[in-house]
Amino acid sequence: MSKLVIVESPAKARTIAGYLGPGYVVESSIGHIRDLPQSAADTPAKIKDKPWGRLAVDVENGFQPYYVVPRDKKDQIRKLKGLLKDADELYLATDEDREGEAIAWHLLDELKPKVPVKRMVFHEITKAAIQAAAESPREVHMDLVEAQEARRILDRLYGYEVSPVLWKKVMSGLSAGRVQSVATRLVVDRERERMAFRSASYWDLEATFDAGADADPRMFGAKLASIDGARVARGSDFLPSGELKGATTLAHLDRPRAEALAEALQDSAFEVRSVEAKPYKRSPYAPFRTTTLQQEASRKLGMSASVTMSVAQRLYENGFITYMRTDSTTLSGAAVNAARAQVRELYGAEYVPDKPRVYASKVKNAQEAHEAIRPAGESFRTPAQTGLSGEQYRLYELIWMRTVASQMKDAVGNSVSVRLGGVATTGEDVVFSASGRVITFHGFLKAYVEGTDAPGAARDDEQTRLPQLTEGASVSAASLHAAGHETKPPARYTEATLIRELEEREIGRPSTYASIIGTILNRGYVYKKGTALVPAWIAFSVVRLLEEHFTRLVSYEFTAVMEDVLDEIARGERDRVAELTEFYYGSDTVTGLHPLVTGLGDIDAKELATFPVNDEIDLRVGRYGPYLEGPGPDGERVRANVPEDLPPDELTPEKAKELLANPAGDERELGRHPETGLLVVAKNGRFGPYVTEQLPEGAKGKPRTGSLFKSMSLDTVTLDDAVQLLSLPRVVGADADGVEITAQNGRYGPYLKKGTDSRSLAAEDQLFSITLDEALAIYAQPKQRGRGAAAPPLKELGNDPVSGQPVVVKAGRFGEYVTDGEYNATLRKDDSVEAITLERAAELLAERRAKGPAKKAAKKTAKKAPAKKAAKKAPAKKAAAKKAAAKKTTKKATKKS
Repeated sequence: MSKLVIVESPAKARTIAGYLGPGYVVESSIGHIRDLPQSAADTPAKIKDKPWGRLAVDVENGFQPYYVVPRDKKDQIRKLKGLLKDADELYLATDEDREGEAIAWHLLDELKPKVPVKRMVFHEITKAAIQAAAESPREVHMDLVEAQEARRILDRLYGYEVSPVLWKKVMSGLSAGRVQSVATRLVVDRERERMAFRSASYWDLEATFDAGADADPRMFGAKLASIDGARVARGSDFLPSGELKGATTLAHLDRPRAEALAEALQDSAFEVRSVEAKPYKRSPYAPFRTTTLQQEASRKLGMSASVTMSVAQRLYENGFITYMRTDSTTLSGAAVNAARAQVRELYGAEYVPDKPRVYASKVKNAQEAHEAIRPAGESFRTPAQTGLSGEQYRLYELIWMRTVASQMKDAVGNSVSVRLGGVATTGEDVVFSASGRVITFHGFLKAYVEGTDAPGAARDDEQTRLPQLTEGASVSAASLHAAGHETKPPARYTEATLIRELEEREIGRPSTYASIIGTILNRGYVYKKGTALVPAWIAFSVVRLLEEHFTRLVSYEFTAVMEDVLDEIARGERDRVAELTEFYYGSDTVTGLHPLVTGLGDIDAKELATFPVNDEIDLRVGRYGPYLEGPGPDGERVRANVPEDLPPDELTPEKAKELLANPAGDERELGRHPETGLLVVAKNGRFGPYVTEQLPEGAKGKPRTGSLFKSMSLDTVTLDDAVQLLSLPRVVGADADGVEITAQNGRYGPYLKKGTDSRSLAAEDQLFSITLDEALAIYAQPKQRGRGAAAPPLKELGNDPVSGQPVVVKAGRFGEYVTDGEYNATLRKDDSVEAITLERAAELLAERRAKGPAKKAAKKTAKKAPAKKAAKKAPAKKAAAKKAAAKKTTKKATKKS
């Protein structure tokens, strides 16, 4: 007999098996083993005719969910049941969070074990942690299960009730979500602020002062601070409308006045009017938790939130870091000792504080049972000692540096502010200010400096030295000039700043942010321009409908309150059914989701999709994308497509008029092609302006087309330009194996293509000038991630260790997958194209290969297997439910399988 241990992933299972040794069989559930049905085909026949059948949640009887085992998990369940027959104990070793607890309960409910059941939890996959967890099991935490179930049902009700409204009134295929819709609203609200923003100009003076030959440094910079006692206006003094706040008390300089003042100060004498010095101290940053890791990996490593979590998952499963889904900044005593030991070893005893540093989490409802994200083990491996490479190495190094730095001494130094005064020949008394900072002991900054979100923002380790000045000392102006500035609109969110905003507003959970951002990107509500998140016009329509007809459900405050409710359910302080009832049916004080959906009344779909640009021009969100309606060149009402990559805040009335001057369908004849004799025209299309040949009526085939370069416009493009564009793709030459290399212009810019391997080009002109030697040099470089490499296959990984065949990542009808030409394996929830490695791909293919050849689909006339009889779950009290953890028979749930 043996002890069966079930975890979520095969990689985790392999690592743990090595630590537990003989007597234990470790197997994976491969994620969730059951869920609410995802399609009508998966819905049990006995509930299909129920009024709530499509929800698979009995909203009439205590919101009981009906779970099903997905088809791709049935074989794994059979395997687990077979292993359980030979076991004398069952250990459920899924993650210690709500999702992990729910997976443990679902396994318990589905496997129906007749042997003792133990819940095994740990926060790092090291030998000591795994063995300690096996020796100190607990029961399934039913309050956590209730909270996860409440969240799942909330999300199902929200999505399945609101999404159909979007299909009918906005566009088919859209989706709404309790947190995803609010995240979309945040991005849209920021764009609205940018659209309403009006820039204001302001001027000041910038000077370089000379402190004399004996000073070190001799020269230093300063800016104009005040004129005749009135502070000079800065960018922060202006409203988004462009108006100046406190206009009567501030000195607002325009260009003529600033230049005149600069001229009047050229020969003025200046003296030091004040010197204010004070000590500077900066304490270390807290160790990483989920959100701060995602933000910092975005800033420093350029990783998206989904890639960060995928790479962190691999590091955790292979025993390199502690659990990566945590709100806590707490470190265990062993971790503190390990960090302090490395500080002493790497930096010296003078960098070790007298007492260990303790960090209290500032996150509401943080699960302090978890640790912060840190290197695993009671002694830390340096990055060089791990044997890691690529993204895993870089992320481990980031976590290691942050953890070590958290147990180092403060950075200390001195900061000084100096004010310099003088009188202009025109009589104004002016004051310039300068500030400096010198770090005398770098402390933790020796190991780690946090990144910044704002472009140009000063880092914590930056220093600015000023000469030693005394009050009353004379200085001279070596240079002095007027400087103009423009106020800037609020910056768009990046993944890092959106995560920070969601966390500050207490919306969603840190562990869900990566999937939330992934969802709004994949759904087309938001797209990236560089690192900035830009809302598509379809998002404006969706958010408008939700704000007008589901105001409470898309409220930032309500969404945050729901997180508090779920946390209280997890602590056993609230009843799941009561909260779901109020959310769905409402109460005396709030309107529920169901009455909202059933009582919507008439919604003007055209109005939802219309956004005035000015009094004459409207933008409309159509089935095939956004377009403009307004007066054309001859005054008639015309339409014009809006380029998909034109951000909403850049659609000014001037830009709209420019697009309407060359509306979609309008053509500008350029002449006849010198080789084919066909008429060449330039026109605007859905993806921007292009040139094309006009085929004779009845001719077969498609005409050649070519997108205009960014440096070209419809008004100025010539026939010679068009002939060049139509010549693409251009054959550059062939490699040593005879494989042809071509230069092509794509939707995302110019690129080279060799077989299935694509590489981005830096400039469009290279399409016609790049030589074969230059192309081969590009292919000799390691392949970079990004859109430039996004031609099928999406990624080449190397040869599979089992089949020996090349493994590639491809995009399929149901999502991305890896294949060796014989077997295909779909990427899991935590996998991504960017982060997938050959090792991970081989693991997925091995799982798929173990299942054998794909079975042929059953004929539609095949008799359906009867649905399993579900075990009833009475609404028992929480105390009774807790006792049911080890034995499923005492948790009488209405979970359907």
